[in-house]
Amino acid sequence: MMLDYFTYAAIALLIIIFLTQAVRVLREYERGVIFTLGRFTGVKGPGLIILIPVVQQLVKVDLRVVVQVVPPQDVISRDNVSVKVNAVLYFRIVDPERAIIKVSDYMAATSQLAQTTLRSVLGKHELDEMLAERDRLNADIQETLDKQTDVWGIKVNAVEIKDIDINETMVRAIAKQAEAERLRRAKVINAMGEQQAAEKLVEAGRILAQEPQAMQLRYFAALHDIAGERSSTVVFPLPMNLLDHLTRRSEAT
Repeated sequence: MMLDYFTYAAIALLIIIFLTQAVRVLREYERGVIFTLGRFTGVKGPGLIILIPVVQQLVKVDLRVVVQVVPPQDVISRDNVSVKVNAVLYFRIVDPERAIIKVSDYMAATSQLAQTTLRSVLGKHELDEMLAERDRLNADIQETLDKQTDVWGIKVNAVEIKDIDINETMVRAIAKQAEAERLRRAKVINAMGEQQAAEKLVEAGRILAQEPQAMQLRYFAALHDIAGERSSTVVFPLPMNLLDHLTRRSEAT
């Protein structure tokens, strides 16, 4: 009787061990890479998976998007400016088989590849492009990474440059450059205003020259404006034709 009890207990223990080793449950975002006697035999999941203990092994793979911070990298731009750049990398596994078989540690491999790609791509551009054209640089880095990680079954969704740290000397130089640019624009706008004003004055002179009465009206308008001002000094406009008349008389005399 005692022997039967131990027999049943041993059988139950074996069944429990078998079920523990044989039954796997994978979530919706997980896949299982199956190896039978060390050879790849397929990808299964999600849901319930039955394995043959000892004979088959399962490696879980997460298909969700992974967010990885790229550490600050020392980059020398094409115009020989040293900056520190860090970024954020978004990628996911699209082929679990290649992600497990082709590379030993896809997380570390993708991180190292992102660092070297960040330095190599940004090193081909000038500092002004890094500061003003981040979207284009993000797209270039993402495209380069995606081509290289495709053999690993990894899809790079996006790369975002976070910060570009510049030393104090370059910050002051950029500030001076921006100030000079603003002064240049102000001078150009002022010159354009003078040009437009001169063109309008020439046009107004031509119109007034066609009608002598128009000059008299402008003369009366100027007198009205002077009379309306509260000032101890009165500036009296003298018509130019009167000066011409007096000049001719003095010459005749």
